[in-house]
Amino acid sequence: MKKIRVYKRPEWDEYFLKMAMLVSERATCPRMHVGCVLVRDKQILATGYNGSLPGQPHCYDVGCMIEDGHCIRTIHAEMNAIIQCALHGVTTEGATAYVTNMPCTNCTKALIGAGIKEVVVFSDYHKTKAEEFFEASGVKIRKLPMPPKTISYDLESFTSAKKIDFDKK
Repeated sequence: MKKIRVYKRPEWDEYFLKMAMLVSERATCPRMHVGCVLVRDKQILATGYNGSLPGQPHCYDVGCMIEDGHCIRTIHAEMNAIIQCALHGVTTEGATAYVTNMPCTNCTKALIGAGIKEVVVFSDYHKTKAEEFFEASGVKIRKLPMPPKTISYDLESFTSAKKIDFDKK
């Protein structure tokens, strides 16, 4: 009798929040890594992470540029995701933003202005008017537990997959 592998398929919220976590690994600001995934109808529209302007030095390389307790060198993840949609002609109207952290006040305003209807997060952010502004604008906020930090990919158990032997090359 063939053994059936136990498999837990992630729910959509967990899937998109884990994607936001993965996206945040590209962040270049040592103060905080943030990832944002814009989604509509279970399809990813764009991703964004916090980092420097294109072609400019990164905080990890030259240090943060701090004013009033914030790094002004960094474009936040939510802004980068919205910018990606703008560059590629993708509307954000009615989308959901999956973000690793509650947005700052400026990103909150940008998400509202971009037509985002729901924001899903698993951690808070200091000194933000996000909840107040989202509520006043009718944007739904959902705070969920942080998803597992692991990716379940068991190559050895897949019968149609073969691990590459790099020692043979």
